Amino acid sequence: MNIWVELVISFFLLGGALFALVGSIGLIRLPDFFSRVHAPTTGTTLGVGGTIIGSVIFFNVTGHFLSLHELLISMFLFITAPVSGHMMAKVAIHLKVKLAPGTRGKPWSSE
Repeated sequence: MNIWVELVISFFLLGGALFALVGSIGLIRLPDFFSRVHAPTTGTTLGVGGTIIGSVIFFNVTGHFLSLHELLISMFLFITAPVSGHMMAKVAIHLKVKLAPGTRGKPWSSE
């Protein structure tokens, strides 16, 4: 395998792992529910996406055929993660979940 192909695969794998790590740390460190929902849905989606891109490149270069499993996993992830994060945020708005003191843009402050 060419060194440049290995570098591209390593870039996507390490980038995906970095995004997943940042999303996981954000889940623990961010102050309120809405921030905690945003970090893992964005970070983990990009992290798994980068890992899957690296996997697709690796298996295409090594002579294996293009697997539809990877494409189906990425489509399912890119559709379900943002929708589930949005639904959790909508429920939190209706339940008027407590926010951190520095949070701006409270949707229920006009009441």
